[in-house]
Amino acid sequence: MRTLRLAARAIMATAALGLSACSTVGGLAGTVAGVATGSFTSNPAIGIAVSVSVKAATDAGMKNLLRSLQQDEQDEIAALAGTMREGEVRPWQVRHKIPYGNNQGDMQVTRSIITPLASCKEVMFTVNDAKAARDSDGAARPWFAAHVCLQENGWKWASAEPAVERWGALH
Repeated sequence: MRTLRLAARAIMATAALGLSACSTVGGLAGTVAGVATGSFTSNPAIGIAVSVSVKAATDAGMKNLLRSLQQDEQDEIAALAGTMREGEVRPWQVRHKIPYGNNQGDMQVTRSIITPLASCKEVMFTVNDAKAARDSDGAARPWFAAHVCLQENGWKWASAEPAVERWGALH
């Protein structure tokens, strides 16, 4: 019974910490699963194996989720850029199904690149996220550069990623 209470407390602590720091979720989930399994089976080797497996699966799931959120943002910027003329400035925003990573900013098409092989546009964009607002103290927002190209299914992001610091843990 004591082990069950400890496991429940560890799971609640993991959930609370997981909401605040995505990069630690895998390690905490693995630790909780390993401790619980090792306690129930009285075999530390099984606990370690479960811990490593849960950490790997959780880390892979988190990276997949973050890539999906990043792609939504890139698709939104590319689609909007496809409708813009050179020099035009417009606001952009992305809203995800889960309330995480909802960003917005301004963007400008700086040039069009039309060749027999592809039609592309160079864009500059800003991101007005909460972290940048806290860290900036009124400083100018950084501008990021990207290329978008017209493909069979519309305008798509064409820059190699992750190319800038802004994508955080994905690089």
